[in-house]
Amino acid sequence: MHKLHDKTAFISDMDGVIYHGNNLLPGAIEFINWLKENNKKYLFLTNSSERSPRELSQKLSRLGVDVDESHFYTSALSTASFLAQQKPGGSVFVIGEAGLIQALYQAGLTMNNVDPDYVVIGETRTYSYEKIEDAVGLVQRGAMLIGTNPDLTGPTERGIVPATGALVKPIELATGKTAYFLGKPNPLMMRHAVKLLGTSPEETVIIGDRMDTDILAGIESEFETVLVLSGVTTRQSMTSFGYRPTYVLDGVGDIPKI
Repeated sequence: MHKLHDKTAFISDMDGVIYHGNNLLPGAIEFINWLKENNKKYLFLTNSSERSPRELSQKLSRLGVDVDESHFYTSALSTASFLAQQKPGGSVFVIGEAGLIQALYQAGLTMNNVDPDYVVIGETRTYSYEKIEDAVGLVQRGAMLIGTNPDLTGPTERGIVPATGALVKPIELATGKTAYFLGKPNPLMMRHAVKLLGTSPEETVIIGDRMDTDILAGIESEFETVLVLSGVTTRQSMTSFGYRPTYVLDGVGDIPKI
């Protein structure tokens, strides 16, 4: 366990690791202060596409933690980067929030509800039958289906709620098409994270609460992995997967105490 302190760079999930909704989790402030005091390189890598890095920085500030927006990378940014590379100047129909729409605009993509190149789905609180109907029709007419992340659920202060993977399912089932997901564990997102940090896999550790995204992404990227039990995964549910994290902790607050 003491080897964790020797790592140069820390990639951390946010939902279920740093906070649940608008509630900061125990030990989160101590963990972030430890990163800063020990001059660690760090990046908050979130599958959530709702907020931009600036909004995530502001959210942590409201919760009492000061983290510059340069320390955040989201599935919205990963999605926008991928689509801009695939089809520069392409168009999209979006079911999602401001963070996703902003990322797509900044990557040079335009909004189109008639004949878009892509239908892009992210987390949203404005999901409706009408939007599903529109998305199904556009995919049937040739638009490619993209999801910002494959998470079926996410933790909030109210408990577990549906996430992007669940919102995409009705469109997949109605069209017979399979979405391509850009968030963790997609290696494209992980490669970008390592580039931002400027470190090697040997120097890097990833921390998350999900076996199927955070831990799998770390294993496939050859990082050491830390599963925290403050989110969606329990010790019992962890055993249903055919792989294991390097470390299992109750929460990120345990890391400075090691």
